[in-house]
Amino acid sequence: MSLLKNVGTIGGLTMLSRIAGMAREMIFSRVLGANAVTDAWFQAFIIPNVFRRLFAEGAFSAAFVPMFSKRLHGHDDPEKGLEEAKSFSADVLSVFLPVLIALVAVFEIAMPGVIWLLSEKPVDAETYPLAIDFARIMFPYIILVSLVTLFTGMLNSVSRFAPGASFPIILNLVLIAALLTGEWFAETTGASIQQIAYGVAWAVTGAGVMQLAWLYYWTRVEGFRPKLLWPRITPEVKRLSIIALPAAIGGGAYQINTLVQLYFLNQLEDGSVSYMNYADRLNQLPLGIIGIALATAILPSLSKSVGGDDKQGADRIQSDAIELAMLLTIPAAVALAICATPFVTMIFQGGRFEMADAATTGNVLAALVLGLPAYVLVKVLVPNFYARADTKTPVIAAFISLAVFIGFNFALLGRFGILGVAYASVIGAWINVTFLLIVLAHRNFYRVPGALVLRIARQVVAAAAMGIALYYTRDMLTGWFAAGLFARLGALLALVSAAAIVYFGVAFAVGAIDRKRITALTKKKAL
Repeated sequence: MSLLKNVGTIGGLTMLSRIAGMAREMIFSRVLGANAVTDAWFQAFIIPNVFRRLFAEGAFSAAFVPMFSKRLHGHDDPEKGLEEAKSFSADVLSVFLPVLIALVAVFEIAMPGVIWLLSEKPVDAETYPLAIDFARIMFPYIILVSLVTLFTGMLNSVSRFAPGASFPIILNLVLIAALLTGEWFAETTGASIQQIAYGVAWAVTGAGVMQLAWLYYWTRVEGFRPKLLWPRITPEVKRLSIIALPAAIGGGAYQINTLVQLYFLNQLEDGSVSYMNYADRLNQLPLGIIGIALATAILPSLSKSVGGDDKQGADRIQSDAIELAMLLTIPAAVALAICATPFVTMIFQGGRFEMADAATTGNVLAALVLGLPAYVLVKVLVPNFYARADTKTPVIAAFISLAVFIGFNFALLGRFGILGVAYASVIGAWINVTFLLIVLAHRNFYRVPGALVLRIARQVVAAAAMGIALYYTRDMLTGWFAAGLFARLGALLALVSAAAIVYFGVAFAVGAIDRKRITALTKKKAL
């Protein structure tokens, strides 16, 4: 299967998930707005997500997938390989689940202290208990989604990417249903914002149960039958833990970054956590579709090339990934920066989310997207280290980025407020990318070729031309952004169409897109 096709499969489903997530946030903004209650809800929602990314998606996947795949495909006899893989996954599940249960139990008890650490001092007497309740309701979600990650790793090992890429859609659909139900109750029975928020919190855990059932079904379809045994620390499970630990520490840096950001946002006015969340939702759309899809697709290819001592092949895969990433990310960043407030207004404004909220969120988004290419490049470069079983270097890069982020938050928060938090995040991301590129070059793992630099420079030229076109198109459509549904859709379509026509037209004209290179990407084997 080609690199582009793998990216298309994962990215296409991720796009559906992000669109569903965007719809969820659109409804969330209208039903609940941006206020102290939504700040408490988002703060509570971030906490289980931090641990999900720390213990499940990043560290666990980086360690589990290669080990599981080796057992599954490392024998001439497929039946023997399948049995070894099943035994390994059962041992991991039997240890993994009790650890998760213990972690949840500890945090359920300690949640008041966790929320206190992240809150402004003195704590708000109204929102503090709300945040504790919301977090306790949603925290068990990490058990469910961590098991989902285990099953996703098993499926990815047999090149079944679709179920793992599609399960987030379930969460978004369930939360949309909960929000619409809550709004109906508010209109018919006078339910308060707090009551609606409680219902949506319970929906998070309910969605986790559905996601687990979905992935369990597909593991059964592929011939795996996950079963729970008495926990035992086998040599394989011990090795998994040793490999995963550095990746978990590295992931911890990113997640500490999220919690630190939450701490600084809590020092600002009510609504700041919500503004950052809505802005980051738009920022994450291209990051998820492009960066995560590419990172998932190239790891098997890089691992195969590195394992076969094929440096030329590994370099080609890395360059292809960077080129494809920047071809899509640079115009996305420029478009989001120039049209930040119009996009936020068209998508989120309405109901309890007012024009002033849209303006603030737009300003935050315009700052955040300055780091979008860096966020994507980190996703694309890290697999080059993982393919060499080097999980330590991304750890160092992540902690350097974290230190820079914290330092610039202290320096910028007082002067720029919420924009200072966004700028600190951007600076930290670019420091991370710079460090990874320097290390790759120093170890002779990968050097960015001059031809690639020239191609990216041409992409920047095309994006600049697109930005000029968007600037004038945006001004002509000003009255449409806060109008009715069809006017907003028309304005959105006009902006997207203008961006696509100008960018890709100029990109072809200046040589930023080479038809032969695109054809090669579609034919190149990714596995």
